[in-house]
Amino acid sequence: NVQPSWTYFGAHNGLFRRIPAIHQEECGQYDPRRRPWFVAASSGPKDVVLVIDVSGSMKDYGRMDIAKEAAITIVETLTVADRVAVVSFSSRAAQIGGFSSLIRATNENKKRLIKAIKDLNAKGATNFYDAFNTAFNALDKTIRSESTSGCNIAVLFMTDGRISEGPGANEVIKLVNDRTGQLSATFDRNATLFTFSLGQQADHAVTKSIACSTNGIWTPVDDFTGDLVTAMSSYYKLFALGLGEGGNEDFTAWVEPYEFTNPAGKMGTTVSAPVYDCSVKPPSFLGVVAVDSYMD
Repeated sequence: NVQPSWTYFGAHNGLFRRIPAIHQEECGQYDPRRRPWFVAASSGPKDVVLVIDVSGSMKDYGRMDIAKEAAITIVETLTVADRVAVVSFSSRAAQIGGFSSLIRATNENKKRLIKAIKDLNAKGATNFYDAFNTAFNALDKTIRSESTSGCNIAVLFMTDGRISEGPGANEVIKLVNDRTGQLSATFDRNATLFTFSLGQQADHAVTKSIACSTNGIWTPVDDFTGDLVTAMSSYYKLFALGLGEGGNEDFTAWVEPYEFTNPAGKMGTTVSAPVYDCSVKPPSFLGVVAVDSYMD
C-alpha cells in the first residue's frame, strides 16, 4: 500500500520548495542536486566509473580527503537503476570494494563502496595508462555480461599529478580513444569522459586532451578556491540535456525504498521526473519534481 506524502521541486541552481511546507531554523543546508531522486530523474539510468588518483602527492593540501568526499557524494546520489565501479590508482590501478565489474547501486553495495573509499591511502607514483585500462576493462566485462544499465556511460577521472610511471601521454590518449571507439563499434555505447585536474601541479594538458578527444569535459580545480565536490557531482548536467529531447516525455525515476527522517521511522520511496522549458530549442533543463510515498 503506497500513500503519497511530500511533493517537492528541486531547481537546477539548488533552489528547493516542498509542499506542504515546514518551518526550518536554517536555510541553505539542503542541496537537492546531491540527492538520488534529483540525479536519477535528471540523468536517467547510467553506468558510472570513478577513477581516483591515490598517489603520494594526494597527501598535499588535504586533496585525499577532498577526493574521498567527492567520490562518496557521487556514489550516494546513485540509485538501483545505475551501475557503478570505483578504481583507485597510483603506481598501479585496481577496482576497489572487491569487485571486478560494475555493480548495481543498491543501498548495500553503496555502503560497501563508501567504506572502501574511506579506507583509501595516498602513496606511490602516477600511472594514467593502468588507471584508464582498468576502468575500461570493468566496463567491457559489465557490458559483455549484460549487467549494464544500457544507457549513458560516464567515466570520471580525477588526478592531481603528472604521469610518472607506465606509458606516456600519447599512449594514454591513444588507449582512451581506442577503448571508447571499441565501445561504440562493438556495443553501440558511447562513453563520456569527465576529467578533473586538482591543484597547480596537475598535468592540465593531458587531462584536457583526453576529454576533448572524446567529446568529454575537462575541469581544472584550484587547491584553495575550487570546489571538487561540486565539480565532480555536476556531471549529470550533460546527460540532462539529452533527456529533454523528444521521446522522453513520460520518463520517471524511482529510488530504492528507504527510511524517512520526517516522519522518522516511516519506510517509503520517491518517484521523480525532470522539468524542462520546451518553449526553447533545445529544451532548457529547469529542475526535478518529486513525490514521496509511504509504504505500509
